[in-house]
Amino acid sequence: MEQVAATVQAHYDSVEDFSARFEQTTRSSLFGDAGASQAEASRGRVVFAKPGRMRWSYEEPEPSLVVSNGETLWLYAPKLGEAQRLPVTEGFLTGAALQFLLGDGKLVESFEITAESCPMKETAQAKEEGRKPVVELELTPRQASGYERLGLTANPTTGEVLATRVVDLFGNETRIAFDEIATNTRPGPETFDFVPEPGVEVIELPAAP
Repeated sequence: MEQVAATVQAHYDSVEDFSARFEQTTRSSLFGDAGASQAEASRGRVVFAKPGRMRWSYEEPEPSLVVSNGETLWLYAPKLGEAQRLPVTEGFLTGAALQFLLGDGKLVESFEITAESCPMKETAQAKEEGRKPVVELELTPRQASGYERLGLTANPTTGEVLATRVVDLFGNETRIAFDEIATNTRPGPETFDFVPEPGVEVIELPAAP
């Protein structure tokens, strides 16, 4: 399984930017198995660019924006007419499922890796059915972290990540599935900037610990 993780790592080491449509769902541990059916999906478009830049444009269930140029993070809620701004500390944006997409971290060095499915069997079956092969990697951090484990759904041949899953220390699970993936499209720096419109209340937050 380390070979698959190394293929994923090599793919994203060669990628300078990444964009996709996404669907994000969160299952609360308080509801057990019923949490999955009660979880509401959020959908939109995301763009990452090294080093440490990102833009999450949420479209459903209501518009919102999370954007960072690597130094400042903005959280904008149009419905509330407010934008929260905070400085980005080292490692704040590069935790868990996103660190290698943003150009930081090494999967094999940072995690104990196991597989939830067999890549060779899955690859052969996928070819027969005309779909992308996938393998489910379960990653447990080697050092104390703010989450319990990480899951990656990846193409074992290309290393492309199709979905991520993070289980926090309370057992809550957040899954993000990617579609319409594009790499190395060179988004302009304005993609990762945010200027509040007149009338938007700006709330200054302290740097995250």
